[in-house]
Amino acid sequence: MSTRTKIVIGGVAVGLILIPFIGFWLSLLVVLGVPAVAYLALDPSQRRRLRRVSRKELHR
Repeated sequence: MSTRTKIVIGGVAVGLILIPFIGFWLSLLVVLGVPAVAYLALDPSQRRRLRRVSRKELHR
């Protein structure tokens, strides 16, 4: 399994665990918001490197 697949599975698991405690919409906000905030916290050079690596993995 690739690292990206493991991250997606972990995010889904966290979302399913949070639903009973905080509700569907808030858990969806957490699952989608945390990666978005982490991406926006990167420097522009780190974002470029991340996009470049992601594109290279697509063209293996």
